[in-house]
Amino acid sequence: MTSLRNLPSIDALLRQSAELQAAFGHDQTVRALRQVVDSARQMALNGQGVPDAETLLAEAAAHLERAARPTLRPVINASGVIVHTNLGRAPLSDDTLAAMLAVAGGYSTLEYELEAGVRGKRDRHIERLLLDVTGAEAGMVVNNNASGVLLALTALAKEREVIISRGQLVEIGGSFRVPDVMAQSGAIMVEVGTTNRTHLRDYAHAITGNTAAILRAHASNFRVIGFTKSVPLAELVTLAREHDVLVMDDIGSGALINPADFGLGHEPLIQD
Repeated sequence: MTSLRNLPSIDALLRQSAELQAAFGHDQTVRALRQVVDSARQMALNGQGVPDAETLLAEAAAHLERAARPTLRPVINASGVIVHTNLGRAPLSDDTLAAMLAVAGGYSTLEYELEAGVRGKRDRHIERLLLDVTGAEAGMVVNNNASGVLLALTALAKEREVIISRGQLVEIGGSFRVPDVMAQSGAIMVEVGTTNRTHLRDYAHAITGNTAAILRAHASNFRVIGFTKSVPLAELVTLAREHDVLVMDDIGSGALINPADFGLGHEPLIQD
């Protein structure tokens, strides 16, 4: 059959789709039926045969089942990358999962101080642990490293200059580019040095009365080797203190324990 007259109507198909409507709802079923009918109509216009009602209902059912299938599913990581961003990064331990389930299964003290009987802050749960592990004075958790850089630049350097080595204008997965994040924050990027060599004097000569910070970005997914020069963090901190400006150290993924202890490549430690 190739005539459009032989194409069942949506109403006719709906009268035969009680099971689909019970499983997926009326609106979703109508949407799926319209898609398969539109596809069948295009087939007829191209001179192909028009499917019968049973075939169209089967196609709609397959479409609904695919749409209802969760997009977040377990996979086997055979990439060779242990902490893989696209595959969910590090798997959670059994103890961690159990602790999450114990709290998430009911109400909790997310933003409540039981002892004082007043509203609390949700950051306090993780901040205490971060301070203990890292020795930092304060801490907070955001979605990812790019979020942290953007928040820091926006809060501390908006409409002011931030100095960074040209060798650290990195781009990592997900199109995170330091120049783009800098622009979005409202900070004014000041590039110093060259791709392979940047000296302390390059930073010093770039500091002005409008300088807010020096930014150091970790080259987490590439290496520049050979005739190179970079400035150690301690020297940048000393220079910044002399001029009363901030130092922001973007260490990429970072680590709380040394990956080298497990035979993995070195990553900068947050404690450092």
